[in-house]
Amino acid sequence: MVAALVIVAAAYDFRFRRIPNWLVLAGIVSGFVLNILYGGFSGFRTSGLGFLLAFGIYVVLFTLRAMGAGDVKLMAGVGSLVGPRNWFVIFLITAVAGGLLALVLVIAKKRLRQTLWNVGFILREMMSLRAPYMTREEVDVTNPQAITLPHGIAIAAGTLLFLAANVF
Repeated sequence: MVAALVIVAAAYDFRFRRIPNWLVLAGIVSGFVLNILYGGFSGFRTSGLGFLLAFGIYVVLFTLRAMGAGDVKLMAGVGSLVGPRNWFVIFLITAVAGGLLALVLVIAKKRLRQTLWNVGFILREMMSLRAPYMTREEVDVTNPQAITLPHGIAIAAGTLLFLAANVF
């Protein structure tokens, strides 16, 4: 179920640059229903904690304008399906996959130097407890000038790598 969710989401994100609400809602509901069916109250707890952890971390990234709302909801759906422990591993793999995809993208667009400078700026601003997008518009994912990556692809890559590592 989780593989189907992230593959369809990645395809939508690549094609339309958005992840539809009906898809993430289906993933969230499926996560709760399947976990309850197989684990009763314990399954509900697993699903709920996975959902809350994913939503909590990704809503912070959304608030900093580093992530879109569809990405938040998609990761909450993944969390509700796999639970908090597995979701955290998927999150780490997704971060690495997203970083590698972003590196390829900025090199292809010949923006590596500017991007590295922006990363340093973002870190400085966050250490000063300031939202980076307030000072520099190009680090805001809602800005048309920003180089953006369909994060649904990185989420799919991280999730599928996790699943492959746990199946084989």
